[in-house]
Amino acid sequence: MTDEELLQASADLRVALGRLVRRLRQSYVAGEPTLPERSVLSRLDREGPATPGCLADLERVKPQAMGVTLAGLVDRGLVERRKDDSDGRKVLMSVTEAGVKLLTDRRSQTTRRMAAVLAGRFSETEQRELVAAIPLIERLADEL
Repeated sequence: MTDEELLQASADLRVALGRLVRRLRQSYVAGEPTLPERSVLSRLDREGPATPGCLADLERVKPQAMGVTLAGLVDRGLVERRKDDSDGRKVLMSVTEAGVKLLTDRRSQTTRRMAAVLAGRFSETEQRELVAAIPLIERLADEL
């Protein structure tokens, strides 16, 4: 792609993702994890235990904001704190069984709504294309 095409694609992707995030926030249901909470749970599940500071860096938020997110997850039993075996001064956060269950639970109202739209409004080829793009979007988010 040319530089101009990449700039246009980047602008289009930014607008599309912004719209998607706004729609997801608008459909938030009390009791479900927020987008930041789900992101932290997913990261801990995929990458394993991490310190709060490391999570704040990876999620590109201030340590105080990560502290609030983690406190909510700990209070609900979705994440647990434990001492780092290699450095007792550090605390590691890890996802609990309840957190893993929540991540894999497909009964979430928002997730069901999204799945219904994908099933009813997208062809099987389009569904596969979207699924294939997920790792690329995650990598883009990590690199920004």
